[in-house]
Amino acid sequence: MASSVAAASLPPTASIGTVKGPGEQANQYVFITAENHHVRVGEFVYYQLRSPLDDSLQAILGKISGLRLIEHLPDRIFADVETSPEAIAALIGFTYDHPELYEVTVEVIGYFQPGLGFINPRRAPDPGARVYLAEDQRLQQVLNRRRSDDVGAAHVGSLLLRDRDAVPIILDVKELVSTHMAILAGTGSGKSYTAGVLIEELLRPQNRAAVLIFDPHGEYGTLDGLRGNPIFEADGYRPTIKVLTPAEIRIRISSLNFYDLLTLLPQTTERQQAVLEKAVNSLRKHKTLRDRWDFGHLIEAVKEADTTEDDEGNEVMGPSAQSLSWRLERLQSSPYFHSWEHLIPRDLFEPGQATILQMNEIPQEQQQVICTVILNQSYTARINTVRGGATEGAEDHLPYPIFALVEEAHRFAPAHEPSRCKQILRTVLSEGRKFGFGMGLITQRPGKIDSDILSQCMSQFLMRIVNPVDQESLKHGVEAAGRDLLQELPSLSRGQVIISGACVNTPVLCQVRTRYTQHGGETMNAPEEWQKHFQGTQAKDREIAIAPIANRPVAVRRRNVTIE
Repeated sequence: MASSVAAASLPPTASIGTVKGPGEQANQYVFITAENHHVRVGEFVYYQLRSPLDDSLQAILGKISGLRLIEHLPDRIFADVETSPEAIAALIGFTYDHPELYEVTVEVIGYFQPGLGFINPRRAPDPGARVYLAEDQRLQQVLNRRRSDDVGAAHVGSLLLRDRDAVPIILDVKELVSTHMAILAGTGSGKSYTAGVLIEELLRPQNRAAVLIFDPHGEYGTLDGLRGNPIFEADGYRPTIKVLTPAEIRIRISSLNFYDLLTLLPQTTERQQAVLEKAVNSLRKHKTLRDRWDFGHLIEAVKEADTTEDDEGNEVMGPSAQSLSWRLERLQSSPYFHSWEHLIPRDLFEPGQATILQMNEIPQEQQQVICTVILNQSYTARINTVRGGATEGAEDHLPYPIFALVEEAHRFAPAHEPSRCKQILRTVLSEGRKFGFGMGLITQRPGKIDSDILSQCMSQFLMRIVNPVDQESLKHGVEAAGRDLLQELPSLSRGQVIISGACVNTPVLCQVRTRYTQHGGETMNAPEEWQKHFQGTQAKDREIAIAPIANRPVAVRRRNVTIE
């Protein structure tokens, strides 16, 4: 309540305009102004309204959603490039200081109450009411759900339309991880950089999160640079970065189910699928092999499942078993599936630890299965722990909330293609909040990700997107941002982001802060690399050309001499 009183008691700055009347929509009003420096789409303004309860003045915050020029100097003044527009304007009676008038449309947000958020008064300002530019201090108090030193605070940057760091943007980590989040951006707009900033904040002493990152490109290993940085240390706490290279990723073969195996063995016939399912079921019912079978056992079970007797009583193995056995033998050479080694949830998740699974060398189908198995087992572990079904020290014991971040999410949950990961992602995103399992999705193609999955992410980070299909998909899948801010997507620069949803009180335009660790996803400078290669090649060629001359004996050339 204190922050609300403080915000209301701030003295207003000089008025920048006057209310003309209501806008086209019920929650809009229009004001007239000659101010052209601060009147920008996304900027915050307010008018004052007297409260019927205690007769105090409430600052009714709003966001500029549109503006148009309604009065300006005649066009002919600007046609003559040889003559100063000021001189012509003075001759015809115009004051050149403020010759333009703008009609500005404002979307009403309301007045802020802690615990309730913004409350819309449902009353338009009276014509003639003064409109003020919202002060930095006021915005800092009402935009953010947390203060920078609070437990559960994440400082990701500052308000874009103000001086850098004038209005810090502090996110609510509780809402960010429990209601899930999505970073949606085009190539090169800074989505991985922004994700790195968020991970840094999750590992700060006031959060100490348990984070798992599925990293298809190997971009997040540079987070290891936060070690030794005093910003991340307090009261004996030091965060841990655990990087697992492809050579260290292991999935126990017996943890795969029938549908996982189908993903690893695409284009199987219906007969082959029936044989495979029968073989898997027989292994799961086996008394000794139920939890420790491997591809060798599966091959034998497949052969047994497709073996029949002919008319003479001889055992005959069918062609389906032969084909499946050959394909399983090839799959047996994969280093990522093992008879007993396995990545168990309690090793992947630990408070104050970010585990990075680098999958940049792993085939796409195997990435799908690895991601599915890990998410499935982690989700099951959280359910069993919350419900008291997991004993301490067991593989399925996770006595704290967890957060998983999936890069290139459109690969794992494509919109119109089958995917092994879709079902578990839908389950975690719809049910994970009850069991303390938060998800984060990152994609450069929001139009290609499953719309049901995207709609479950209640906090959104939207960066520069030019593709019309992707822009259109956001209009239907991300309502919280507002159509006015979505129109800004093509014009955003690198590192500029629209943040909306549960983690902030109202959508904001934010400039992402500088990372504490090195960014691992920088675009390669092709011309520089070409130059280095060319210069290196030339140097080697010179060495090769000089070496034989230096090593071979000197030849003496003799001239024919005539003696008379």
